Parts: sequence; structure tokens; C-alpha cells
Amino acid sequence: MRSNNQTMNQETANSREQVRVRFAPSPTGYLHLGGARTALYNWLWAKKTGGVFILRIEDTDQERSTEESLQEILDGLKWLGLDWDAGPFLQSENIAKHVEAAHKLLETGHAYRCFCSKEELDAQRKEAEANKVAFMYNGRCRDLSPEQIDERLAQGAPFVLRFRVPRDPSSVVAFDDAVYGRVEKRGPDIEDFVILRSDGRPLYILSNAVDDALDRITHVIRGADGIANTPKQILIYEALGLEPPVFAHMPLTLDNKRAKLSKRTHGEVVTIAHYRKNGFLAWALCNFLALLGWSDSDGREFFSREELVEAFDLSRINRANSIFNYVPGDPRNWTDPKAIHFNATYIRTMPLEELLPFVKDELQQEGLWRDAYENEGREWLFRTLDLIRARFHTLKDFSRWGRCYFSEEFEYDGKAVKKNLGKDQRLREFLPELAARLEACPEFTAHPIEEVFRDYAEQEHVSAGLLINAARTAVSGTSVGPGLFEMLEVIGKDAVVQRLKKGASLCEASSA
Repeated sequence: MRSNNQTMNQETANSREQVRVRFAPSPTGYLHLGGARTALYNWLWAKKTGGVFILRIEDTDQERSTEESLQEILDGLKWLGLDWDAGPFLQSENIAKHVEAAHKLLETGHAYRCFCSKEELDAQRKEAEANKVAFMYNGRCRDLSPEQIDERLAQGAPFVLRFRVPRDPSSVVAFDDAVYGRVEKRGPDIEDFVILRSDGRPLYILSNAVDDALDRITHVIRGADGIANTPKQILIYEALGLEPPVFAHMPLTLDNKRAKLSKRTHGEVVTIAHYRKNGFLAWALCNFLALLGWSDSDGREFFSREELVEAFDLSRINRANSIFNYVPGDPRNWTDPKAIHFNATYIRTMPLEELLPFVKDELQQEGLWRDAYENEGREWLFRTLDLIRARFHTLKDFSRWGRCYFSEEFEYDGKAVKKNLGKDQRLREFLPELAARLEACPEFTAHPIEEVFRDYAEQEHVSAGLLINAARTAVSGTSVGPGLFEMLEVIGKDAVVQRLKKGASLCEASSA
């Protein structure tokens, strides 16, 4: 890592020849869905405009920042494919420049020393509560004389630096947000906010603006919860003689009860690491996240990486908050059903050559991969993947529900065994006989296999469904899956014969 060694001046701050955006996470926790969406929108805008995507780590909260959190953020961005063009820069390495900017504001009269104690501020706050109005610093130290200031400094009185917000009743801070349009805030309604603590440390509101100037950021794309700070940051820009960037505030993503997403409330489901661990395709998740607050002009939902870059535009970001439709405790929908739908659709439709590396990684993790799949078994593997992927939702399904295709060690679903193998005691004789007939089958492909089943069912005067359902559970351990005869073909004669014979004992156990 390295710091950004740009110098902040009018020339660099006003450089608008190339779009420059940034993602600036704090390494105090996990990379969550909201943060990933912010990174995605910035990445898309940089790619769309031929601009620069900068990664800045805002690590000035030293007490809470951890290397573990930083690494999770970096790993999550890399997994999502959101590659940055510059950085990661550490905000902490620019603190001297933040302090320098604060003192420049003091020298030019845009900031002043505030000597108010905590007790005095608490008294002001209680007074505001008693009057049922929002607390706003009353500017008590705003107009201290030089003599009064010198006296307090001589006494060693601690102080903070506050920004001197214009108090003219007609003063207005305005900006044109790329999403929300014209936003205006009256100067008298903005508190004289602190920019430097009494211990000399700069506050985020200052550091963020200074770093954006240093990085020559042209567009700040962030959540709508940051819009309240924007007028203050614009005041800082103007006081430093810098041109403010274009602001684009994204709508928030809330749960189905209109509450903000948080790990404390919603658990691991809001973290990017959770999706990686549970078999999501990175681009499927990006595609889903893109639509949490943005929509294409023709209502399209599925995009390749290149297509989404081409379609993305700040003007299409919605103003209304988006909903992450997650219900804790729902075993079927362990995340937003639409996210699962997106992942399943990609698994089902993407070219097998593109899907293969992801499946290989999953099978290797579970000890199911064979070197032969790269050579003589490649054709069988492609045929198998194409057959089984239609019902799968995540990559984990290939090692879970698809385990019976790659190993003889797989679990039997108790409900399926009871329903399909315990249904008729005659299955104890039917399954071994089916095994014998299939073993004698000269061509072990779907059509001849089906003929064996139907001929035998007709001979025994039972429904073909009885044999089909029993065979499916005996061979795969479940009651669902692709067409039985195609499934038996890819699993292979030897394995099918042995599993049908084993199924006879399962019949006895389930009917006992």
C-alpha cells in the first residue's frame, strides 16, 4: 500500500478531463451488500466513461480498524471482479494534509477556535431538548476577540476548530445531485461543525473532502445517507478554493420492514463473504446488486459485464429506496429470492466452458474432483453438468445434490426413502430384478433403459411410476432431479446396478 502523494491545488482539483471516482470503505468491519453496491456503481461509471476507479481505505478510526477487516474488503472486491485502477490509499497517511487544510481555513477566517467545554455543550443540548428543537451549536465562540482568544490560549484551554458557516439569512448552499436534482440548504440551518478535535485529529467531514481533492475526484457516488453532509463538504471545498465534484446519492437498501441492513440484525446474509462461501457466482451477485437502486431504460434484468457497463448511467439511478427481501429463518430462501433466482439462472444458462472452473473449484474443495475430468472424462463431465444444473441454485448444489454423480458416498433423504422405497414391499424383489435386466442391457442409454423399466412394469402389472420413483431414490438418494433415464445413463451401468441392489435393503429398512 502507498499513500496518495498528490498536492492539493487549484489545478489538480479542477482537473475534469477524465472521470475519477472512488470507493472509500472503513476497515472496521465486513464488506456488506450496501458497500459492494456502492463500489459497483463507482466501478461501472469509471468503466463507462473511460475513467479511473480509486480505492481509498478510510482508516483514521485506529481503535476499530483491523487488518482482518481490510483483508476481507480487498478479498471481497477482488472476488466480485471490481478491480481498482489506483490505490489502495490509506487515509491515515494524509492526516498531516488534513490538519494543514484545517489551519488554512483558520488563517483565512473560514474556521475558528471553539473553547466550549463538554459541560457547556451538554447544557446547550439540554436546553434544545427542553425547547423541543434540534440541537445546533449556538456559536458562542464564533466572535471571540483576538484578546479573548489569546487569553484562553495562554491559560492552556483546550479547543476544537469549527467551520464558520455563513449566517446571512439569504445564504444558501446548493448543488445539483445527479440523482435527486437540485438540493439547497440555508446557511443558518447548518451548524458550525467541528473539523479538528481538541487533540488535533481531523474529523471525517474534513478528511473526506480533502482526500477527494487530493485524488482529483470528479464524481462522488455514495449512499443517500451521506447527503446531509454534502452541503458542509461543499462549504469546505469553496473555502479552500476548490471545485466541488459532482454528487450522485444512491437510494438506501432496506429490508422488507423498511429497516437498514446490518449484520447485527440480519446476520451473515448481508456480508459479501457469505455469498462467496455459499456458492454464488460473483457476477450473478453483481447483476443483482446493480438492480437494487438502478434500472435499465427497457426493463432488462440480465447483463454480461460488458453489457452492464454499456447500459449504466447515473440518470437511471432510482430515488426510491430499494428493498432487500429477506426473511430471517426461511430455510428455502436463505437470502433474497431474487438473488437466488439470478444465481440459478446464470448457472443454468452460462456456457459450460465458463461454468466449469467454478464447478471444478467446488468439487475440489469437497474432494470430488478427478484429474480424468480434464482429459478422457471431459465429455462425460460436460454432459453431466448440462443435465443436472437445471435445478441447481448455487455452486454448492453440485457437491450436495450432485454428489451422487461424482461419488458412491452420498446421503439418502429420509423422507424420499420412506415415500419411494417403503411404499410397496414388492420393491425388495423389483429393484434387484431391475438391476439384473439393466446389467444385461447391451446399450446403456436413455431409450433402452426406459424400455427395460416399462416392460418390467407391464410384466408385473404395476405402474411404471412406482419403479421410476424407487429407482431414483435408490440411485441418487433423493426424490427429485433430472429425467430418470438420462440420469441413469450418465451415472453409468455399474454404479446403477450396485445402487439398485443396495436399494433392496433400504426398502426393508424403510418398511420395518
